[in-house]
Amino acid sequence: MAIFEGAGVALVTPFGADGEVNYNKLEELLEEQIAGGTDAIISCGTTGESSTMSHEEHLDVVRFTCQVVKNRIPVIAGTGSNSTREAVHLSKEAKTAGADGLLLVTPYYNKATQAGLTAHYTTVAKEVDLPILLYHIPGRTGVTMKPETMVNLCRQVPNIVGIKEASGDFSAIAQIMNLADGCVDLYSGNDDQIVPLLSLGGKGVISVLSNVAPRQTHEICASYFAGDVKRSCELQLAAIPLVNALFCEVNPIPVKAALNLMGKEAGPLRMPLTQMEPENQERLLKAMKEYGIL
Repeated sequence: MAIFEGAGVALVTPFGADGEVNYNKLEELLEEQIAGGTDAIISCGTTGESSTMSHEEHLDVVRFTCQVVKNRIPVIAGTGSNSTREAVHLSKEAKTAGADGLLLVTPYYNKATQAGLTAHYTTVAKEVDLPILLYHIPGRTGVTMKPETMVNLCRQVPNIVGIKEASGDFSAIAQIMNLADGCVDLYSGNDDQIVPLLSLGGKGVISVLSNVAPRQTHEICASYFAGDVKRSCELQLAAIPLVNALFCEVNPIPVKAALNLMGKEAGPLRMPLTQMEPENQERLLKAMKEYGIL
């Protein structure tokens, strides 16, 4: 059984003016996501600015998220690292905190071989008895996992159950699903590609868009699964201008700006991320108004 089906939100981490985690706002965002129909919470991923958190902050946010969500929907903790030892530590602590699953990005900077990637993921999986999603985003990590590597991990390691695919390479994604023969739970990592990926047998999306449009993103998936592919496609296409605006600067700069424009008080970014350029903020504002969320 998949960890979740539908739209999981890659949730931002709200910070106060002092740069510290704003837990009051985090609780508000979590409750709004659940009320909006989001199917899972992904805590401390790229969108959550985990790369600028200390391990203590990272785990505190996961722990708090699990406490607020209270098993109403699954919580998946981002626990990837370029160090296998650190990934094991974060993953063990996330399980103790109450996470339902783990999202592990391919180790960045080290540029591991396919054998090294296999050893990394197998080591983490053996140490932590939780379902694991591989997170494939070569544009950020500089590392490409071959379809054969991903499928072999899902087939041979019982608790590696699926993949968040953000490569945008649909030839490779089709090859994954051709090789998988049902052993891979596939999730889109790109909000502009949800329906195409569902058509290849995907289970849903891990979404940035869901931060500002949880109901609509959920409905893209729910309509598809209900057999109304036409409506799902219409919803996907209607979201494209907003999705493009949400990625006109590096994530999560635009989505935090969008939440702040909506009065959600997501707060500032942590350096080296900086505030959105004025011309891009105007583009974002226009897209939000046209989409009807502002």
